[in-house]
Amino acid sequence: MTTLPPFRNEPVLELRRATERSKLAVGLGELRLPLKVPVWIGREQRFGDELVSTDPGRPERIVALAAAASAEEADAAVATAQAAFGRWAATPVHERAAALLRAAAWMRERRASLAALALRECAKPWPEADADVCEAIDFLEFYARGALELQDPDGSQLLQVPGERNELRYVPRGVCAVIAPWNFPLAIPTGMTAAALATGNTVVLKPAEQAPGCGMRIVEALRAGGVPAAAIALLPGGGETGAALARNPAVATIAFTGSGPVGLELLRSAAEVAPGARQLTRVVAEMGGKNCIVVDSDADLDEAIPAIVESAFHYAGQKCSAAARVLAHEALHDALVERLAGAVAGLQVGPADDFGTDVPPLIERDAQQRVQRYAAIAGESGEIVTGEHDVPGEGWYVAPVVAAGLPPDSRVLREEVFGPLLTVESVRDVDEAMDRIDGLPVALTGGLFSRNPRTVQRVIERSPVGNLYINRSTTGAMVGRQPFGGNRLSGTGTKAGGREYLLHFVEPRVVTENTVRHGLVV
Repeated sequence: MTTLPPFRNEPVLELRRATERSKLAVGLGELRLPLKVPVWIGREQRFGDELVSTDPGRPERIVALAAAASAEEADAAVATAQAAFGRWAATPVHERAAALLRAAAWMRERRASLAALALRECAKPWPEADADVCEAIDFLEFYARGALELQDPDGSQLLQVPGERNELRYVPRGVCAVIAPWNFPLAIPTGMTAAALATGNTVVLKPAEQAPGCGMRIVEALRAGGVPAAAIALLPGGGETGAALARNPAVATIAFTGSGPVGLELLRSAAEVAPGARQLTRVVAEMGGKNCIVVDSDADLDEAIPAIVESAFHYAGQKCSAAARVLAHEALHDALVERLAGAVAGLQVGPADDFGTDVPPLIERDAQQRVQRYAAIAGESGEIVTGEHDVPGEGWYVAPVVAAGLPPDSRVLREEVFGPLLTVESVRDVDEAMDRIDGLPVALTGGLFSRNPRTVQRVIERSPVGNLYINRSTTGAMVGRQPFGGNRLSGTGTKAGGREYLLHFVEPRVVTENTVRHGLVV
């Protein structure tokens, strides 16, 4: 375990090859639906059908029937995890890392069926679903190695002087409540859970209510890898289940990815210290953004247009990193709008299991209606430059939209739409674009297309975002390559997939020993 090979990202499938596509088709055929998802605490399971997850492309298809955890079950799960904490924390770090590596191998062996489940439950098109599984594997592999590095006891990071020995060590905090989103139903919950477990914490996982089946598979993988049953619980449920976890004073850390309002409520809840509490609850949060791409006058539109389309419309814009606004130099604004409209017209809207689909259905009816409302606002106050799209009648589909000419105070320019709607604005220069970006309260991702090194450096210095992408798409952050997390109201800047991420799940302790002893104990 101390001589693991260097971390390498799990390679995605080359889906232009028929042999690779056939592997995924086999995985889809292996799914036996509906899945039965329990409240799973220790070795006890309670099944039910209070939660129903359905295929967004065919809402009559039930993907999973899940029990919904009550507040009492949330407390029981925390109590079980708390009782198991001491033993898991005392487990040597190389054994914890080995459990994560075995869980990664379990996922690797079931890659096609896991991708198929993400496709059915969350309408992730095949390339996105396969990449979701790869990222989950990456998190397990990366954090296993990171935990080993974190516990290196050589003390070299502290100043040593004659007569004393100084050592910095990291210890786990306790029970971690993981509250996960649906848009990366395997990768993100696996990452948050793996980070907590690798550092010796126990975990209660509440998957998104739209994706309980994927949450169950994560727990199965970790238990198959050797994580004790009491150290990882599964709590399907809605917002009330997450709120019950956040209220529990025995929860030491809350790891959350989701909407801003929910994240802020979790921060408020964590700030209220319960009587008798023995530690502050730490919140690790990533809460979305209003992501802008700046296109300067010297940009190569042959490069910019495909990247913008990918950033805004792949997975129907349902990524927290997806592009929402384009701020284009006035010299090329009209040409960019015309070419964007043409590129978007060629996108295929359809079922996630069709290998040719670019824009799948949205996750649920509420999301469809929300995006349609924003599109209507954009059409009333600006101009919709994209034409009609053929959209399937069954499922939660929305045609991709590009809007231009919106007034500066438009809600569409400031609020997170989380769907296939992109706005384009004309700006005098890059500095005006950066002023508009600086006026936003959120700062997750951003993009720039420019061939001028001085412009690139100026934007780097001014950009407030957590992840800035230059001359490429704004989505597709890779574990170990682009550690991910937002600033301002986009979150706590936690940088998932980076070396420092594990520090959020531990407490540092310094031990100083006087090495000039006088006399010996007899």
